[in-house]
Amino acid sequence: MEFRTLRAFVEVVRQGGFSQAAKVVFATQSTVSKAVKQLEDELGVPLLDRNGHRSTLTAPGEIVYRQALRMLAQRDELLAELDDLRGLQRGTLRLGLPPIGSSTLIAPLFATYRQRHPRIDIRLVEHGSDRLEEILLAGDIDIAASLLPVAEDFEWQEICREPLVALLPAGHALAGRPGVTLLDLRDMPFLLFETGFALNRIILGACRSRGFEPVVSVRSSQIDFVVELVAARLGVAFLPRMIALQRAHPGVVRVLLEAPETDWIMAMVWRRGAYLSNAARAWLDLVRSVFPAGGGNPSR
Repeated sequence: MEFRTLRAFVEVVRQGGFSQAAKVVFATQSTVSKAVKQLEDELGVPLLDRNGHRSTLTAPGEIVYRQALRMLAQRDELLAELDDLRGLQRGTLRLGLPPIGSSTLIAPLFATYRQRHPRIDIRLVEHGSDRLEEILLAGDIDIAASLLPVAEDFEWQEICREPLVALLPAGHALAGRPGVTLLDLRDMPFLLFETGFALNRIILGACRSRGFEPVVSVRSSQIDFVVELVAARLGVAFLPRMIALQRAHPGVVRVLLEAPETDWIMAMVWRRGAYLSNAARAWLDLVRSVFPAGGGNPSR
């Protein structure tokens, strides 16, 4: 079993097809198809159910996919440890960042990091927190900024804690209150972010704990667009207070959300027990120096 065949198989699953996977691994579609077939022949089981242009995992395929992710992550850790052992002057920080909050909290750190470590290459991956955690578990990034709480698979270092505010259209009956509850908002359409944003999970979970499922009218990955939708009176949206203050709009009113369990808690997150390169450790050292009051359970 070769790592290249495992990588090809994993990318076919991730990218949803052979042609997209071929672009990621810099190979032809035929090469990727042959690699997956070679893996199936070697294991003696079908891994993919091929139906036209769409391929789905078989039951054996799900097992192999899960184990392949682990094996590839361990390979990357091995290479990173050897690089550090050789005392390489260059390195790479693979960092995952979500769209919400990164420009305010994380962007200022880059200048300091670059000044301290000018020869470290910074590679950014940008997704919602839930998707970043999947990529982190697969070993494709070293550290990610994500929202707490996180699974036991991760260790974390808190960097910021903010309450959520509800964004309401100016002139709305609730806009003059100092605070609102989710039950106050249950009859309004909700404007949420795209799938993969942990903020959605937090809000929807809080609604369900109160016995209702909100009607979601629009999903978007663009904060400014969501704010404009609120101004157009299409529903209510939610943002961390400090982010909402930066997106002031004459047609939108900010009202504190009275639901403490929905507090927006940003943290730096990494895989529990994973090897962290010198570049990643240096990043965490910087984070801890800038946000010393943040909680966490770091072991490194």
